[in-house]
Amino acid sequence: MSPPTSHSGSSGQGLEELLEELRRRNWVLHLFGGREAPEIYAAVHRWPTCADVIILRDEHRASAYRVPTFPGTDVFSPRVVTWQYHATPVWTLRAVLTLAEPGTPGAPLQALRPQPGCHVPAELRHDVTIRPTNITPEPDREGDDGGPPACA
Repeated sequence: MSPPTSHSGSSGQGLEELLEELRRRNWVLHLFGGREAPEIYAAVHRWPTCADVIILRDEHRASAYRVPTFPGTDVFSPRVVTWQYHATPVWTLRAVLTLAEPGTPGAPLQALRPQPGCHVPAELRHDVTIRPTNITPEPDREGDDGGPPACA
């Protein structure tokens, strides 16, 4: 798969700006299927008891979901999710970046069966490159340690 292409859809930020926002928010990038020519791009943002995941399959298909995490949870093959969204990469990134933080009003809590787009095929998982971000969040107010809230 070649990297998702740039387009901004009908309004707002384009793909590059949304991917930059993921980096700014310390999402970890996973490249599945080989470092030189990955077949799937994914990103994960971990909260204390859940994770937000994005899977970019090509320039037309992407999925995002929130998965509760317990010891042994495979975030790329969830059994249950509390939220999921499937559309183009731009719209999927917009949706996940505006999702309410865990433990805040409006955060999803319902247990849902994940759609097939919420999985990375096992055959691609043997060759994965992980690229963590090197950005440390800055506290935004006195007494705030910059850490994420707990999932409800």
